[in-house]
Amino acid sequence: MDGQVDRLVQKAWAKFQCTPTTSRLMIAVSGIPGSGKTSLAGVMAQRINELFAQKSPDAPPAAIFVPMDGYHLTRAQLAAMPDPVFAAARRGAAFTFDPEKFLRLVTRLREPLDASSTPTIYAPSFDHAVKDPVEDDIPIPATARVIFFEGNYLSLDKEPWSTAARLMDELWFVEVDFETARQRLIKRHVQAGIAKDAEEADKRARENDLVNGSEIVEHRMPVQEIIVSREDAAWERSHTCNSVDMYVFKRDGRKERVQFDKITARVSRLCYGLDPDHVDAAAITQKVISGVYQGVTTVELDNLAAETAAYMTVTHPDYAVLAARIAVSNLHKQTKKQFSAVIEDLYHYINPKNNKPAPMISKDVYEIVMKHAEEFNSAIVYDRDFNYQYFGFKTLERSYLLRINGKVAERPQHMIMRVAVGIHGDNIEKVTETYNLMSQKYFTHASPTLFNAGTPQPQLASCFLIDMKEDSIEGIYDTLKTCAMISKTAGGIGLNVHRIRSTGSYIGGTNGTSNGLVPMLRVFNNTARYVDQGGNKRPGAFAIYLEPWHSDVFEFLDLRKNHGKEEVRARDLFYALWTPDLFMRRVEANQDWTLFCPNEAPGLADVYGEEFDALYEKYEREGRGRRTVKAQKLWYAILEAQTETGNPFMLYKDACNKKSNQKNLGTIRSSNLCTEIIEYCAPDEVAVCNLASLALPTFVDASRGEYDFGKLHEVVQVLVRNLNKIIDINYYPVPEAKKSNMRHRPIAVGVNGLADAFLALRLPFDSPEAKHLNIQIFETIYHGALTASVELAKENGTYETYKGSPVSQGILQYDMWDRTPTDLWDWDSLKAEIAQHGVRNSLLVAPMPTASTSQILGFNECFEPYTSNIYSRRVLAGEFQVVNPWLLKDLVDLGLWSDNMKNRIIADGGSIQNVPNIPADIKALYKTVWEISQRNILQMAADRGAYIDQSQSLNIHMKEPTMGKITSMHFAGWKMGLKTGMYYLRTMAASAPIQFTVDQEQLKVADTNVARTNGLLKKRAPGSGVGNSYSAVPRPMYDQKHASPLANGSGISDPAQPVSAPRTNGVAPKAEETQESGPEEAAEEENGDSEQDIYAQKVLQCSIENKEACVMCSG
Repeated sequence: MDGQVDRLVQKAWAKFQCTPTTSRLMIAVSGIPGSGKTSLAGVMAQRINELFAQKSPDAPPAAIFVPMDGYHLTRAQLAAMPDPVFAAARRGAAFTFDPEKFLRLVTRLREPLDASSTPTIYAPSFDHAVKDPVEDDIPIPATARVIFFEGNYLSLDKEPWSTAARLMDELWFVEVDFETARQRLIKRHVQAGIAKDAEEADKRARENDLVNGSEIVEHRMPVQEIIVSREDAAWERSHTCNSVDMYVFKRDGRKERVQFDKITARVSRLCYGLDPDHVDAAAITQKVISGVYQGVTTVELDNLAAETAAYMTVTHPDYAVLAARIAVSNLHKQTKKQFSAVIEDLYHYINPKNNKPAPMISKDVYEIVMKHAEEFNSAIVYDRDFNYQYFGFKTLERSYLLRINGKVAERPQHMIMRVAVGIHGDNIEKVTETYNLMSQKYFTHASPTLFNAGTPQPQLASCFLIDMKEDSIEGIYDTLKTCAMISKTAGGIGLNVHRIRSTGSYIGGTNGTSNGLVPMLRVFNNTARYVDQGGNKRPGAFAIYLEPWHSDVFEFLDLRKNHGKEEVRARDLFYALWTPDLFMRRVEANQDWTLFCPNEAPGLADVYGEEFDALYEKYEREGRGRRTVKAQKLWYAILEAQTETGNPFMLYKDACNKKSNQKNLGTIRSSNLCTEIIEYCAPDEVAVCNLASLALPTFVDASRGEYDFGKLHEVVQVLVRNLNKIIDINYYPVPEAKKSNMRHRPIAVGVNGLADAFLALRLPFDSPEAKHLNIQIFETIYHGALTASVELAKENGTYETYKGSPVSQGILQYDMWDRTPTDLWDWDSLKAEIAQHGVRNSLLVAPMPTASTSQILGFNECFEPYTSNIYSRRVLAGEFQVVNPWLLKDLVDLGLWSDNMKNRIIADGGSIQNVPNIPADIKALYKTVWEISQRNILQMAADRGAYIDQSQSLNIHMKEPTMGKITSMHFAGWKMGLKTGMYYLRTMAASAPIQFTVDQEQLKVADTNVARTNGLLKKRAPGSGVGNSYSAVPRPMYDQKHASPLANGSGISDPAQPVSAPRTNGVAPKAEETQESGPEEAAEEENGDSEQDIYAQKVLQCSIENKEACVMCSG
């Protein structure tokens, strides 16, 4: 028998060597029950992996074993058959399987492989304890290129089994005499508990298993191999030898026999504090053991255990924590503990290519760390590494932690301490303060700061705004070099091109004509592709801003479209419109719009408001226009581009200038890559902004159901001091950037996890309480930022261009919006302080997207609602399903979570609104952004906008966009006074793909489960009430006018500083009452954002008299 196995291994290995890398080798092993096919398939996968590990020791296993057991019909499906008793008795017969589902799996696995894009495919397994399949339990990653299938019917000459068989590379059949099989089955059934004794087991074997065996033998297809099974013992020895003869390589290179109890003990130790009712260390260990092969390393075992736990996150959110702990523990075993030792290694790094020193740490930071090594080493709390979730930790590991020769050298806590030292140098108190707040997830600095702090070129700023130096070859290419130098050091770029002459414009120097914007932007496009941000950490990114009066605007709108000639496309750039109010008014009134060349109508980009209107209309009267179109024709072209590409972004030029504290410097001509930075730039000044974001959920006191505004105010001040310090220590890639930043000293404080903060307080995103909390959070941030900037001005003076700014005249952001703050903070005293001392920073608040940093912290992005309650996340290890952790916890506590419920949510596109047995209060909490009125989203943006002195990266989400809906949203945002009307337009696919992995019958089961009445008790704080309905939970109220001050341990003076506003003592209003909509919102909901809107009526007219108004149907 061993000889047979050796021959088959050599045969399979040889075929694998000849298999193209874009294909899989698929072998089906079949036989009657009791033939030993399972053992053979398992041994084959193990032996192929051993050979592959010798050839590619660092690669993941190439072979995988997929049993057919997971394709049993469920007991519920058998019970629904016409004769359920007969069906249950014959379970294991061909009719009790789902061959169509198996065929779908085989068909998908036959698709061409692409390691970078092929997703992980999942097969079901079978849980013998519950006697039912477990969906999506066996991951088949793109790296699994040899698949051994095992099952009774894999060579059965009946459809659709035969179709699946013909898709295999080889069919193998394990032959055994029926008596040997019967004896094996008797033993197996008794051991598995299928039969209570040998007599009952023998009856089942004769009346079911061997009856099935006769059909299998009688209807067997031609096969490539027949393997004779005389005894099972040889395969059993071969299959179980890993517990006796298998060995692993330790991290220090030593070889040691595998001890599976060590794996179990290691995983169990990391389960502290997790829910023991839902986290099963033994289940993880079993799956890890199935992946063991000869010569596997302990690092690979840990990676496998972490990935296994991550796959199980859909069972309970604590698995995400466990996955991270395993991965972190693995990293800790591979890295040095002492921060100073790691810094020393990074500083003394020798480039192996040329044997020359290539320090990754700056000399001054190295010397500071060596001088204060004891203080820094003792300040680090390594246990905080274990607070990351798996995907957050993997993001850090992939892109942020410094490496030596490709191997990660830093731990997360080392990185945070490096950032703190990089900012504060040898100020031990400030270093420790920043380290503790960051490591406890109160805030995070932006990605460039995490990448580069403490390095020889500490370029810590995120955003750069560039003005074209001049409309000439010299000016354009000087600007291009500036863009390249900035992108090289991880900066995102906003570039305005309003003043570049249009196509056909006269060029005096050559007596020729201009080719316009498109060829020039293609050059910038190629630079963005060529120059990576921070050495391949992320691709270069430029946003190009244009005002809609430019006569190349129609070509500009087409640049990112997927169709069309390549020579008129530049798809790697991002595009934005810098839109004057005059254009919006003319669209609304269906009037004409004149397009100009800036070379023939100069100065339009340099004025705004009434001055722009007057100059524009003057040029119209003088006949300087290149072309006159209906404003709605251009509007339609804008909407068409947005629907197709999500671009151009929409920013309102007049609002950005009128409500800017930098309006004394001149006209602001653009924003940045992400539309939240509104700063002045000029040919000799590149505007710069360094960013950081507050983790809003961290300020929730869950035990009392309160939001700690006092702590938020305190932490904001620390963050402002950090960002202000970065201005002075930053490495500037171009001198124009340093000049601008030193003169105006703008910073940007943002947020992440607003949706999580609402969920932590049990507030639906669109509830009145959430809307009020939204205002108070940003009011607190703005007040705290100004407070810190005043203190900095007392120490170092105001910024250079302070005189003449609105804040120097006592005008703050909310004054420009004509808003009155709440009574949460003492604004009058703060204004008096500003009048006396000024401020150190011209700009302070700008909520940015936080795409990467929010993932690191484990929160939702910035101020956005959740876009889905279940989604896929792809990392190098494969593709993982992720469920909104708050919802998952609630459904687990209610007794509603199951594979069927997961599939029900998948089938509904991540929504729970149509699942009948989920309580109404839970549905209210977990509306996705597609289910929240976009008017509410816009209104909340406008509400917080009064406390944002820059702007905000505001996405618009539309499930089924129409011209009317998009128009309505744009005009609503414009009339609300938003600066950024739209960052991206996010849309849903017009039709959902078929859910191949979702069993439609099982969805009905998810709809019939009943929630436990006391399921959510463990989520409540002591004394906070009982019950699981939203209406029975005391609700936090945030409009209390007098709140007690928080003791300030950091020495920062906070006037009238409140801690929080407590919950009310009475019973909160019912869910129906708290979600009651106003007339306008109710009408919108009723019509589904239909075109019955005033703007839809006015703008979306297409008539015989006005043929040019509609480019969608040409009149």
